[in-house]
Amino acid sequence: MLFDWDQVPTQLGLVGLAFVLCILIGWERQYFHKAAGIRTHALVGLGSSVFTMISVEGFIYLAEYQVTRDPSRIAAQIVTGVGFLGAGVIFVNRDVVRGLTTAASIWLAAAIGMACGAGLLPLAVFATLLHFVAVLVVAPLGRLLPQAGERTLMELTYEDGRGVLRDVLAEATAMGCETTLVETRAKTSDGRRLIKARMRFRKGPPLRDVMAQLSEIPGVVDIELANARDEL
Repeated sequence: MLFDWDQVPTQLGLVGLAFVLCILIGWERQYFHKAAGIRTHALVGLGSSVFTMISVEGFIYLAEYQVTRDPSRIAAQIVTGVGFLGAGVIFVNRDVVRGLTTAASIWLAAAIGMACGAGLLPLAVFATLLHFVAVLVVAPLGRLLPQAGERTLMELTYEDGRGVLRDVLAEATAMGCETTLVETRAKTSDGRRLIKARMRFRKGPPLRDVMAQLSEIPGVVDIELANARDEL
């Protein structure tokens, strides 16, 4: 196998561009304090571009031996492998799923790396720009869309006598929510006096983000979506 030094600058440039573009995506995730940041996205993009380049150019010499090569095989394995990596940043906290956007951004970083490795530079740059459109423009617009009334109801269980409800209302207000306390009911569990409150939330961020934030308040035992037709 003869090594073609004339192709080295192009190859390094493609890998370097994938590295830079994925750093930008990772910076956005790290800025919002997500689990996977600059390093993870940069390495995913870098690895994907290198694997793609190997798949496209690394086995050209096999033609001398009349062996059929399929450049798409390694690319397909990249998609599968990154899927497992993305799953690692998804977790559930009190029935609230978090990390989906970060997992999707890791998947996109792999796609951008593969595009660079295949020499599709305009596609890679455009995909990077669309990532920022999705997270910085589309996401805020989505919060303004009306939601079904039943999905604005939550059932919050918290410990009585610790001022938890006050903290919940203050946190919800800080997040831009309009909150209405519909009704409450006291109960006892494991010797603790608990309050189960039904609350209606309007405006503000998506409910999954509100639930995740409120679940971190000390004294909150459980929080879940409620059905308006159910009795408390």
